[in-house]
Amino acid sequence: MNALQRIALLLTIIGAINWGLIGFFQFDLVAAIFGGQDSVLSRIIYGLVGIAGLINLALLFKPAEELGRTEPKTSRT
Repeated sequence: MNALQRIALLLTIIGAINWGLIGFFQFDLVAAIFGGQDSVLSRIIYGLVGIAGLINLALLFKPAEELGRTEPKTSRT
């Protein structure tokens, strides 16, 4: 995974936590930190999380070899 994908994954996790808080507690953490849903900073964060989700969507279609995952080697005896 390159740096862009790691940043995108981090932003996606932040978005997932925020949606979990909204779903379970009706609390929007991003809006609380950055001054409400309509503030410019909140909208930027929401936009970045959305773009990060799209970047991570591409990970679903990459072969495992490109992601750095390898199956454990087993010896035949």
